[in-house]
Amino acid sequence: MLRVSKLQEKWRVKLGKAFETKETAATGFTSRLAERFTPAGFKRFLEKYAMFMLPFITILREGLEAVIFIGGVSLGVPASAIPIPTILGILAGFLVGYLIYKSGNVAPLQFFLIISTCFLYLVAAGLFSKAVWFLEQNHWNHVTGGDAAETGSGPGSYNIRNTVWHVNCCNPQLGSGGGWGIFNAILGWQNTATYGSVLSYNLYWLTVVVGFMSMIYYEKKGHWPFMRAKTHSSGSSTNESATNFEGATGKEVGTAVPTTAVRSIDV
Repeated sequence: MLRVSKLQEKWRVKLGKAFETKETAATGFTSRLAERFTPAGFKRFLEKYAMFMLPFITILREGLEAVIFIGGVSLGVPASAIPIPTILGILAGFLVGYLIYKSGNVAPLQFFLIISTCFLYLVAAGLFSKAVWFLEQNHWNHVTGGDAAETGSGPGSYNIRNTVWHVNCCNPQLGSGGGWGIFNAILGWQNTATYGSVLSYNLYWLTVVVGFMSMIYYEKKGHWPFMRAKTHSSGSSTNESATNFEGATGKEVGTAVPTTAVRSIDV
């Protein structure tokens, strides 16, 4: 996603093949319908309508997630509290979609993908850290014999022997959570930082950094770190040199190459 500019040529070829896909020789509605249910026919169908299937599946997935989220939130609230937030969410979705559509004509797509990907990395880091925090909090609840969050944000609500720092406010677990609840849901904020939550958060970002550095190394060197580079035979290197020569001289593959050029390559 972050290198969408390098994939434009690849997708241009794929889209060209999809648009040039020819229908099979089967005649009649029944024959064409039966051919669509074969593996080869279904694959050709997806390739031909790829620009429709991709947005359709994406919107369908997001719609199902919205229904599940609204259903889960509405279990503990009265029915009168559901319509207004739902309508505001739909309007906000239309507004964001319109802004993305209009800005797509003036701003590069890669800029938007970089921002959205970095935001998703922040969300994933918060989820990973919060999952570890809940495991430790569950252990503390068993020690105290109840839900420690019910005692508030002061002493007794956290295990001081397993705490890096703690503030007696900004608790996303009390009441509705307010703005801190939003930070907790998106970025994994907690007013009590445990050893596990802090270490897991830093370990997540360390893994992301190592992954990106490995991909950069692979792109430059052609092999992964601490692995041997792939050896090419002399025949393959000769063919590669011939291909590069043909590309440099502007000749298409399959055309005759002058004898002098072939001799220079062999040497």
